[in-house]
Amino acid sequence: MKRIAVIGLGYVGLPLAAAFGERRDVKGFDIDVERIAQLKDGIDFTREVSQEELLASPGLSFTSSLEEIEDCQIYIVTVPTPINDSKAPDLTPLLSASETVGRVLRQGDIVIYESTVFPGATEEVCVPVLERVSGLIFNKDFFAGYSPERINPGDKEHRVKTIKKVTSGSTPEIAEEIDQLYSEIIVAGTHKASSIKVAEAAKVIENTQRDLNIALINELSMIFARLKIDTHEVLAAAGTKWNFLPFKPGLVGGHCIGVDPYYLTYKAQSIGYHPEIILAGRRVNDNMGPYVAAELVKAMIKTNHTVATSRVLIMGFAFKENCPDLRNTHVIDVVRELQEFGCSVDITDCWADSEEAEHEYAVSLIESPKQGGYDALLLAVPHREYALKPSDELRSYLKEDGVLFDLKGVLPLGEADLRL
Repeated sequence: MKRIAVIGLGYVGLPLAAAFGERRDVKGFDIDVERIAQLKDGIDFTREVSQEELLASPGLSFTSSLEEIEDCQIYIVTVPTPINDSKAPDLTPLLSASETVGRVLRQGDIVIYESTVFPGATEEVCVPVLERVSGLIFNKDFFAGYSPERINPGDKEHRVKTIKKVTSGSTPEIAEEIDQLYSEIIVAGTHKASSIKVAEAAKVIENTQRDLNIALINELSMIFARLKIDTHEVLAAAGTKWNFLPFKPGLVGGHCIGVDPYYLTYKAQSIGYHPEIILAGRRVNDNMGPYVAAELVKAMIKTNHTVATSRVLIMGFAFKENCPDLRNTHVIDVVRELQEFGCSVDITDCWADSEEAEHEYAVSLIESPKQGGYDALLLAVPHREYALKPSDELRSYLKEDGVLFDLKGVLPLGEADLRL
């Protein structure tokens, strides 16, 4: 049975490695020495894999040493694929991982990419790196595949094994081998795509579709706010029709929905097509942070708060609830906009890591907000610990006539002063 090396042990790589480790010998490889040390102690800071799940994966071991993955025959790359400040794909981690694999690649090996990319990236960008570093010839000496990750951070129902897996390979024979490989662990089944490009395109449009749907609801919420209509009441009414899609307004952050569309638009522009609808949706969602801040400021002004000297408490800083992931969180947009208005902003998050928040965004998280100390409270990320709090407990942090903004509408109707 072929040995597997999973390159990159973040939100995607670790659950995958743990699943394969129940059946095969798997080396979990990461260049982060501290991360490897934590995992060897059974600690996963992402909270995606428990200590019990790691112990239930007897074939899994961890290393940051290249020599320790030389005896593997299948390399699965699960590194991040972010965007840069110009909203263009940043393939640096992917290229670096490809160089790493290229140094240990041997005759007959298979390299499978799971990182989100634009259609064509595996064969046009990654494979040439593997060939250059290894000295081997693609589809003669080694082979490639693409199986897009579908991990949903913080979701304990839809896990790596219970989400249907798209697979593909660089030859029909390799495609079948890769499909059978994933079939060992994916109880939800697999879908073998006809080509690597099809699999790449399928992944990038999954989140583009969600992004556009959320952008539509965000725009509708802006319209309904001007009409003095509660968006969530409208959605509840419309949702009684069997084919109405259940999307809600909010901030669109994270490493997937807010990033993947730019990979597709980048590729489209490179072939001479200027996408309009996709980029329009991105503009709407990217501007939601300042919009939320402005709505809160207007509500504070209406209740006679002096904005420039006000104190605001923001509950939740991660990009989504019940997850510590701070990547591309748009809560920071709200924070910075409020600070531009002159507000003093305190941020608390019972899931996020304070050191990471300081390092990535230069903000400090507080553990114990002051009772009765704030002119406004924004429930930005309704972690279960916050969503279970009754509204009067949330209001205990507010001064008299303080504004409670329930961003995602988790409180019962009428218990918050404001919601999208």
